[in-house]
Amino acid sequence: MTEQPDAATDARPQTVPERLVAATIELLAQVGPSEIKVRRITEAAGLSTITVYHHFGGVAELLNAVVAEGYRALTAAMEDAVRCDDDPGAQLFGIALSNRHLAQRNPHLYDMMFGLSTRGTYRSVTPAAENMVAERFATAYDVLAGACHRLVETGRISVTDGHQVAAELWSFVHGFVTLEGAGHFARFANPVFEVLAPMAVHQFVGMGDERARAETSAAIALRWWNSEGPGASGTYAIT
Repeated sequence: MTEQPDAATDARPQTVPERLVAATIELLAQVGPSEIKVRRITEAAGLSTITVYHHFGGVAELLNAVVAEGYRALTAAMEDAVRCDDDPGAQLFGIALSNRHLAQRNPHLYDMMFGLSTRGTYRSVTPAAENMVAERFATAYDVLAGACHRLVETGRISVTDGHQVAAELWSFVHGFVTLEGAGHFARFANPVFEVLAPMAVHQFVGMGDERARAETSAAIALRWWNSEGPGASGTYAIT
């Protein structure tokens, strides 16, 4: 069974900067951005306040490292999804589920990563930090683009530019995740089955895929999610 990696987890001992990043990510998940303060972070990490300034320069720089770590975790989860099946359509639907999963487990981290409600407070403050975040985003995007190029190569769709496919698919997944996180799909008993899966199928069909084949791809990804992916434990199962 494979598990989706959490941000800032590793088998090796964590360095001080990694402990600070991990503590900040945990605080974001538990109490939100209002509590992201030096003393609260260092208390959670079991470190002195000076460590934030010594290793990062301040909270703003630390938060950029947090965003970069979020993209690292997202990349690992997307790479796991790509291994779900040889079918690139299933891989792409698995990637969509991985994006949703990260957003649900830590909505404030997702907001920071994609510049939503926290954009004005947490945008990159130095060129080096901006480059680090851009590089991590690009790595995550490359996983998505790779699956899109493989889909194009199958001849299932009429769109021939893999990057165009990637931009369209990430846009619709990001829109779904954002709306679901804001509570706008509360009327649906199961937003994945009632909104995300049909929307993905419609997107594929709109690009030229056969409906039955697109539906099969979605079903393969969902089976993987529940049998081998993060849902296998039952905690994150999609039923």
